Amino acid sequence: MIITIQNEASSDERAQLMALLCRITGSQHPITSTQMGEREVIALDSASLDAQAHTALSAQPAVATLHSPKTSYQLASRLFQTHNTTITIGETHACNPVTIGGEQSMPVVMAGPCAVESREQLITTAQAVKRAGARVLRGGAFKPRTSPYQFQGLGIEGLHMLAEAREVTGLPVITEVMEPGMVETVAQYADVLQIGTRNAQNFPLLLAAGRNSKKLPVLLKRGFSSTLDEWLLAAEYILAAGNPNVILCERGIRSYDPQTRNVLDLTCIPLLHQLTHLPIVVDPSHSTGRRELVPIMSRAAIAAEAQGLIIEAHPDPDKALCDSKQSITPTQLEKIIQETHMIARMLRGEAYVA
Repeated sequence: MIITIQNEASSDERAQLMALLCRITGSQHPITSTQMGEREVIALDSASLDAQAHTALSAQPAVATLHSPKTSYQLASRLFQTHNTTITIGETHACNPVTIGGEQSMPVVMAGPCAVESREQLITTAQAVKRAGARVLRGGAFKPRTSPYQFQGLGIEGLHMLAEAREVTGLPVITEVMEPGMVETVAQYADVLQIGTRNAQNFPLLLAAGRNSKKLPVLLKRGFSSTLDEWLLAAEYILAAGNPNVILCERGIRSYDPQTRNVLDLTCIPLLHQLTHLPIVVDPSHSTGRRELVPIMSRAAIAAEAQGLIIEAHPDPDKALCDSKQSITPTQLEKIIQETHMIARMLRGEAYVA
């Protein structure tokens, strides 16, 4: 059930509603509301509410409406919100804000190295991807790796470098957070918190990202083998915790074929547009694991109406300390961005101007 709160409700009326909700749900903790556009809402499990509870809630002066979407993910559902969510990236720090989602926004390309390796490498890459037309800088300060002996990133030092790169280029920064206790620290330096595939169902991390004090957008990657419902329910954790700014990222799912790193499920994009109002981006780097496939799958993703891409780019891909086989050069990135803009304009029936 989704409870929409009256905009004119007094603080006493709100407190009365929250106290009632705590009694009904048996919660010992304050109930969290979420600002969804112009509406302040609270999501609850309808199964825990009997007819008496429903009547009691309806009588509350702070309640505007009660709505029960026929789906387990409520706030993320297109049944709850018919128009596409628009998210602004980069409002917290001094950089060039970027809008993703909405009805008419152009695809947003996020690009940069898989891992922050050094100050020189990052600043050089950041300047190059900006010249190529990327609008958000990606880079991993903390890198989850399959082997404990592989490069794990520079940690806090890497965050400092990402913040410096933002100052130099004006590009907002996206970087991965791996632990609930590090969310606020990473949020001091980043403009978007990325939750990777390995943590797609790390529920304490999802809740912490949803509760981040700056309400920074969260880019949630699909789990290795997550169904669409599981992925959307993971997004629901973030939304229900109070953060409406969630971006879904398709990055391929695990298969049995070793020719590619994963299988890029482009079918999910039009399906997700039917199921959810949240913005959808595609990661052609991790999904394929092969740099020669990145341009082709980037074009295919935009043709399937993805609203953005997140791509690994490096000045010298063969020498990258992380994911070298799937990293592309800034020159290749520039061509991809030109092609994606052309495809997006063609889909809208607009004339393309280079």
